[in-house]
Amino acid sequence: MQRIGMVIGVKLEKIEEYKRLHAAVWPDVLAMISGCNIKNYSIFLKEPENLLFSFFEYHGTDYAGDMAKMAADPKTQEWWAVCMPCQAPLETRKEGEWWASMEEVFFHA
Repeated sequence: MQRIGMVIGVKLEKIEEYKRLHAAVWPDVLAMISGCNIKNYSIFLKEPENLLFSFFEYHGTDYAGDMAKMAADPKTQEWWAVCMPCQAPLETRKEGEWWASMEEVFFHA
């Protein structure tokens, strides 16, 4: 199992819309998340900095393959098209990233 943490900005004028969207995530999107071996997925909001922090556990054996499967899913693409205008990617993210990946520096079970 891998623990994954990522961060992205959220536009101030889009915070309420982002909260509303995530209060009722589409069932097909949730099914795809589960089908790609992701469990315990959370997104946290930090105001007034307007940062979103996501955390999830990956329980599969081919993370890149599962992420490609998710990215190819038409319903997930539709969901992303609705959510992405709310987000403000960090300028310091790595090439090819939308959400910036984070290094885990501490874990206690």
